[in-house]
Amino acid sequence: MILWEQESLNDREKIFEFLYDFNPEAADKTDEIIEAKVENLLVQPLMGVQRDGIRGRLLIIPEISMIVSYWFDGDIIRIMRVLHQKQKFPMD
Repeated sequence: MILWEQESLNDREKIFEFLYDFNPEAADKTDEIIEAKVENLLVQPLMGVQRDGIRGRLLIIPEISMIVSYWFDGDIIRIMRVLHQKQKFPMD
């Protein structure tokens, strides 16, 4: 099961709104890619990498320059953040 934490939903909304102003099709496609890549975690929950100082794992989506932070615990995958690769990632 995938659970999107509120902060990750807020991140997705900000990304969509930013892109929509320039290109509505790109906004839709980017959100679809994020959704599809996160859905892959149901099959391969450990596909994300671990980084020192960051809790959980990071799913890197190079084709749209995004990083998804998530925690995996048994059958539950919690999506914590969705950020552009150039954003400073929270180190909590």
